[in-house]
Amino acid sequence: MSASDQNPPIIIAGAGLHGAALAYYLTRRGEKPLLIDKHSVAAAASGKGGGFLARDWGSGPTVQLHQVSFALHAELAEELGVASYRRIPVVAVTPGTRRAGTQQLVPWLDGDGIEQTRYMCQDGGAQVAPLELCTKLVDAAVAAGATYRKGDVQGLEKEGGRVCAVHVDGEALPCRAFVCTMGPWAACAQDWLNIPIPMTGIKSTSIVFQAAEGQPVEPYALFCGEDERFGTHLEVYPRSSGEVYLCGIGGSENVDGERLRAGEYPPGDIHADPARVQAASAAFASMSKVLGSKAPAVTQACMRPCPPDALPYMGRAPSLENAYISAGHNCWGILWAPVSGKAMAELILDGEASCVDLTPFNPARFAKTKAGGRGRKRGEEPVGEQW
Repeated sequence: MSASDQNPPIIIAGAGLHGAALAYYLTRRGEKPLLIDKHSVAAAASGKGGGFLARDWGSGPTVQLHQVSFALHAELAEELGVASYRRIPVVAVTPGTRRAGTQQLVPWLDGDGIEQTRYMCQDGGAQVAPLELCTKLVDAAVAAGATYRKGDVQGLEKEGGRVCAVHVDGEALPCRAFVCTMGPWAACAQDWLNIPIPMTGIKSTSIVFQAAEGQPVEPYALFCGEDERFGTHLEVYPRSSGEVYLCGIGGSENVDGERLRAGEYPPGDIHADPARVQAASAAFASMSKVLGSKAPAVTQACMRPCPPDALPYMGRAPSLENAYISAGHNCWGILWAPVSGKAMAELILDGEASCVDLTPFNPARFAKTKAGGRGRKRGEEPVGEQW
C-alpha cells in the first residue's frame, strides 16, 4: 500500500462556503483534506449570495451560530485579508411616496419611492462578498496542504459500518472520513448516508448594480417592506467595491428534494427570471436615481437549501462511524459558514464540537416520520419525506 492509502484524506463533497470553511479549519489542525466539487468553487449560493451578516438575529438554537460565527468572520477577514468584509448599519425602508420634509438616513436614496427610513440596528451588522471569502478559504487550505479537485461524487464504498472510499467519476478514492457539504444537493446523499435528508431548494433571482467610478455608496444594508407596485421586498447590500447587490425581488421557486436528486437544477445551470429582474430594477430605480438609473451589471440566480424545520443538518450520520453532513443552512448559510466549518472539524477530529452545541442540528432528526405530508413550523413533531 502507498503512504496515501495507509493514511487516506478526509474527503469533502461540495466546494461552497461550508466545504471551504471545513477544509480551512481542518488544515489548521494539521489535516490535508481532499475537497471535491462537480462544478467549481462557490458555483452556487456561495458565489451569488448577498453576504449580509447579523450577530443578534438568531432565535432558539441558532443564537449561538449567529454570535460565534459573526466573531469568526472578523477573525477570518484579518487572517485571510478579506477586502470586502466591513461592519455596516442596517436600515428599514418603507416603500411608498416620499413625504415632503421626510429625512432619509441613506444619502443615495434620492428617489421618490420611499415613505420612511429608520435604523433597525447600528451595531451587530456586517457584510462580506461570499465569492471572495470562499475563494480565499480554499486558497489558504490548498496552501496548507489540502487538495481541490473537480469531480462528480457518485456514492460511497462502505465496510464494517465505515466509509472506506468515495466514488468520483468512476474512481474509488480511499478516505478516512467523508463529509457532505453540498447545500441543497445534499438531498442526493440520503442513500449514501442511510438517512432521510428532506430538503427544499429555494431558487431566487438576484441582481447587481455597479456605481459609477468615484460615486460614493455609503455602507447601509437596507431591508425594504413589501412594495405592492412591483411585488418586491428588496434587500440591498452596497459593497466596498462599488457593487450594489439586490435580492428579495419576488418570484422565488420552491424545488423539492426529488427534483434536486433527479438533477433538474445542476449548480452551474440556474438562471435569473427576466420578469423579476425588470421588477426589481424598477423598484430600485424608484428609490435611488443615482444608482438605479442604469440596467443592472449582473443578473443571476441561485438555490438556497431549506430543511423542513429551517435548521441546518450538522453532525454524523448515525449508521456510519466516519460519515458526516453539514448542509441546509438556508438564508444564513454565508453567516454560519465559519462556525459550521470549525464545529465540524472539531467533531471529526475530537469526537465532539466545542465551539457550539450541535445537538439541535442532528442529521438523523427526520429518520422517524409520520403520515400526512411535510411540516414547516418549528416546534412541531419532525416530519420528513417518507423513508
